[in-house]
Amino acid sequence: MNAKPPPALRLGRPERARANAAQARAMLSACRFCAHECGADRQTGPAGLCHAGPQARFFAAQTEVTDELELIPTFAVALNGCDLRCAFCISGADSWNAGASAPFDAGAAARRAVAALDRGARTIMLLGGEPTVHLPAALEFVSLLPADARLVWKTNAHGSVEARPLLDGMFDVWVADLKFGNDTCARSLAQIAHYSAVVRGNLLWAAGRAELIVRHLLMPGHLECCWKPAAQWLASALPGVKTNLRGGFWPAWQSRRHPQLRRPVSAAESAAAWAWAQDLGLNLIP
Repeated sequence: MNAKPPPALRLGRPERARANAAQARAMLSACRFCAHECGADRQTGPAGLCHAGPQARFFAAQTEVTDELELIPTFAVALNGCDLRCAFCISGADSWNAGASAPFDAGAAARRAVAALDRGARTIMLLGGEPTVHLPAALEFVSLLPADARLVWKTNAHGSVEARPLLDGMFDVWVADLKFGNDTCARSLAQIAHYSAVVRGNLLWAAGRAELIVRHLLMPGHLECCWKPAAQWLASALPGVKTNLRGGFWPAWQSRRHPQLRRPVSAAESAAAWAWAQDLGLNLIP
């Protein structure tokens, strides 16, 4: 006779999210939500590389149609603050500045999200910045949403091992970035160490617990060093995983500090990137 699952696993998603949110809130005094694991005390104010304090803030909450076709229209909530410092960040100051914009009210956001579902949105998405640095608020938001809503976690995949149990079972889809194919580029362009081991580990973990979509933004001058190694790893470690090779790079934010990033991706680079993906048999999606 099969043993009964633990009581926590028998609870519905809103109830589990509420319990996880309380646990995450208690962890703010020695924060280890992201892989920096800095242990900063965020209860007393902004701290750590993300500069986030106890109060989450948000810079957008609206229905959007620019994500993967199978997810849109999505009601997307973007939280301020991030644990990476990507020079090419498309949302720039909003993503980097955890203290900007308006305080995040999970209840108000949930009501707007439910209204969006009633008007035809297919999914609800949490993103940033990086939502992992605001796990208490993110999980509180999830606890207030319908149990059958299709929830999407849009992440840079640089969360910590400690964050994984809090996220387990909370989201139906993970849309996760695989930004770099090596640690050298990650250190130069995002001020991050040990990138590959952390992100690849989180992608493997997420693939076993939710539907996974991996995004890679093709960057000028980074076909050989970033896309090709990333694509090879995906083909080997996560065969068949949905992969969105994103074009449209433009020299945003601090890209000018890096000579290779001062231009768009060339037509030749784009064609080569797609050919490489097809040769490897990647499951490319729009």
